[in-house]
Parts: sequence; C-alpha cells; structure tokens
Amino acid sequence: MILSFILIIGVFIYYFYYKGNQNTHHISINTITPLHNDVTDPSTMSIRVLQLSDLHLEHISISPEDLYQKLRNKPFDLIALTGDFLDRPKTLSILPGYLKVLQQLKPKYGTYAVLGNHDYKLRKKHIEILKNILVEHDVNLLVNENKLIYINGQPVQLIGIDDHHSKRHDVKKAYKEVKSTTFRLVLTHDPNVVLHMKDYSFDYLLSGHFHGGQICWPKPYHLKKFGKLVRLNLIKGLIHYEGKVFYINEGLGQTGINIRIGSRPEITIHEINVPADKINIMKNVV
Repeated sequence: MILSFILIIGVFIYYFYYKGNQNTHHISINTITPLHNDVTDPSTMSIRVLQLSDLHLEHISISPEDLYQKLRNKPFDLIALTGDFLDRPKTLSILPGYLKVLQQLKPKYGTYAVLGNHDYKLRKKHIEILKNILVEHDVNLLVNENKLIYINGQPVQLIGIDDHHSKRHDVKKAYKEVKSTTFRLVLTHDPNVVLHMKDYSFDYLLSGHFHGGQICWPKPYHLKKFGKLVRLNLIKGLIHYEGKVFYINEGLGQTGINIRIGSRPEITIHEINVPADKINIMKNVV
C-alpha cells in the first residue's frame, strides 16, 4: 500500500512538472489598446510599443531565433524592456543573442529598459557588465531618469523608475523636469511603485514582476509578500486603479523552476492612441 501510494504521488508530481514545463513553450502574444481615444480623428497619434519583461534567462523556453520569427513582421515605434533579465553571472553570455533580435526588429525610436530585483542580485561588477551589454546593443537604460523623444514630430516623455521591490526607486528624481503637458510613458519593474505615485501623474505605465503568479494552483499564494497589489488580486494585464492606467506583463521567463501553471509567458504589443487634445497642448508648449 505504501509503495503504491508513493508511486501515485510520484506519477502526479511528474505529470505536474511535465505539463507545467510544456506551458512555458505556449507563449501568448497580446495586443492591448489601453487608451480608448478617437482613432478616427486624423490628429490622433498612435504609438506601437513592444514590451518584453522578466526574461529570466536562467529559465526561458524561447530561443532568440524563435522570438525573432514571432515578431519579425511586426513594426514597432518603441521596444520597452521592464526588468529581470537574469540573476547569475554565467547567464550574461546568453543575453546578447536576445538583444540582437531586438536590433533586427529596428524599432523606429529605439529600445528602452529598466532593471528589476533579480538583476540587482548580481554583484556590483556584474551589474556593470549587464549595463554595458545593454548599451552595446542599442538599449537606452533609464535608472530613475527620463528622456524626451519625438514620435512623428510630437514629444513623448519616457520615464524610467528603478526597481521598487529592491528599494531602488526614486520617483522624484525620475520625474525631474518632466512637463505635465507632454505624454508620459513610465517604465518600471515592480508595479507596486504606483501606490507611491499619488503626486506623480502619467498617461500609461508598463511593468512586470509578478509573472501572472507563474504557479496559480489553485491561487498564487506565494505572491502574498509581494505587496498590496497582489492582495488586491491585481497581478497581470491591464489595470485601472485609482485613476491610473497601467499594465502588468506576465513575463517571458520563469524563476525557481521552469514551469507555469495557470499562467503563460507573454509578449505584449501596446497600441497607444494619444488623444488629439493632448497633441494640440504639446504643440503649444514645445
């Protein structure tokens, strides 16, 4: 009886792991239109943003080649990378292969990134190597800073807030000299930073961190320590919370073990329609 019970448990664990691992190969490509403005107005500006988050290159089930095949025929204005590339020095050599894919996609206005809590598990010298690899592959790293770019001749403020989970965020510094009249797109890793942005407005924010729970069976109980948003069950997708609109990407890789139950790896394409009145305001102040 005992041996039979052990065998049944062993078969269940194997099946659980097998199915969970298979799920990591079933990648969702989600297209999101977060701001429902009048796209028929000819003066409305559209920004197409590819977001990749939480690559966790120690446990990722998509190769650079497959990633390119999924995205090669899709034009993008921007690419946004919202943190957690890796957490082990030996994985640094894998990162360039994925960054070369992003270069091949040729986003019109560049690739921008922030770091996540797992990136900060590296020693200081390896964090510097990570930063250098990103820069060498045309990635603009925003560490509590912002950058004004022009899309179709119109100003867009990109704001990068460093990781809240590891207490490296400095919202005040990130917003230095940001004009309230420009369209503000925030990149950050841990979306909980939104709870500390009562006095800092934005038009849209991109984040990751939660992996959609990664293992949601029956619920993602292991995420309870990850802050208030988890307790509110705001762990993935398009979120409207206290007047703020933001997106929590489920991530492309995994942590711990390479399985997913009740979640899927995610690639997100954001089609952001900037309202015409916002553009008219921007024209008058720039």
